[in-house]
Amino acid sequence: MLINRQAHNAATRSCICAHGRQHAPLAMALLAMALLGFGCGDNSDPAAPPDAPLSPVADAAPIAADANPADAVPIDATPAPTAPYLLVGSSRADNVLRFDQATGAFIDEFIPAGAGGIDDPDHIVARGDSIYISGGNTPEQSGIYRYQLSTGAFVEVFAAGGGLHRPYGFAFGPDERLYVSSFLTDQILRYDATTGAFIDVFATGTGAAGGLNGPNGMVFDADGRLYVSTQGSVAVDGEPTFPGLPSQVLRFDIADGSSEVFIDQPELLEGSAGFISLLGLAFGPDCDDDRCDLFVSDFANGIRRYDSDAALVDSIVTSYTGATTSNFSGSLVFGADGQLFSVGFDSTDGSANQGVVLRWDGDSGAPMPGMNLTGALLVEDSDPVLIRPIGIEAVSP
Repeated sequence: MLINRQAHNAATRSCICAHGRQHAPLAMALLAMALLGFGCGDNSDPAAPPDAPLSPVADAAPIAADANPADAVPIDATPAPTAPYLLVGSSRADNVLRFDQATGAFIDEFIPAGAGGIDDPDHIVARGDSIYISGGNTPEQSGIYRYQLSTGAFVEVFAAGGGLHRPYGFAFGPDERLYVSSFLTDQILRYDATTGAFIDVFATGTGAAGGLNGPNGMVFDADGRLYVSTQGSVAVDGEPTFPGLPSQVLRFDIADGSSEVFIDQPELLEGSAGFISLLGLAFGPDCDDDRCDLFVSDFANGIRRYDSDAALVDSIVTSYTGATTSNFSGSLVFGADGQLFSVGFDSTDGSANQGVVLRWDGDSGAPMPGMNLTGALLVEDSDPVLIRPIGIEAVSP
């Protein structure tokens, strides 16, 4: 059920490495580092990164694909599904699996491990006849990777360069540009939506509350405004630091680059992992004159629903293991019939970060488990297993 209850511990400030998302008391940050296996840097007070000019870079271009035949041919290819399905990325197995939206049945390993050289796949977007996935932990690896939607075959590294370092969320804008969160430079970079060529730095973090501090998920509304979730971290020399900044959702006017805080850091959810790290963004399917509710996932086990005036409508606690601190949550997406899907993974010792797929009724928030499962569990086991899933996309053939 959706709940309006939230813990009133506003003194607890956010934190953790969500994919490596982080931010909160030092003890929580250290716990996150141990659980997630991500280099989180130190917790010293960083200097604010300098503002970057909004100037185009002419010599930047997409990285040419250097794929061998194994990269371009999916393993054990199966006939294309005719029913709606989910694409779920395993950030530690470097692959993408497919599942039936209605039953949760495993379909196939659609994109094999490391196909095209991708490492740590994150956000997934199906657009036209292609699948776009953000990935890479180093500047050299970082990019938006493109695959065929019909077969999963690797096509190219579609967008890269311009200082991109650890891309998380991205979105195609109404201005025919691709906007990408560069997490480890606290920037939003823009690329040509057709060619992938780098255009410019759209926004840069300030190192202060209300700034682009640890940019994460992205989504555009019907009016062409860009929403970006922030973790509250500040990147210093390619590492996130945690000076106690809030996790927020910012809203940008892409015409002039101006921004405002649309959602300030919320209160802790009852049953959450004890910190806040806002992550995925998705507008609900039920809208009133293009005024849609915004759903925001929280790495610390929660989904919050806000109306078009940024008022909290309801929330869901996404913990599924029965222990509030033993699992974390990834992104979210709406599928067929308005169903809401998310992913999570178990962080307890010996769990190997094994992941699950969760499902709710998108309107009421009622859990919709798969056959013989409980709570919101749609997929609990798969072969191969999901390992630390973060990105999820819904596709309707």
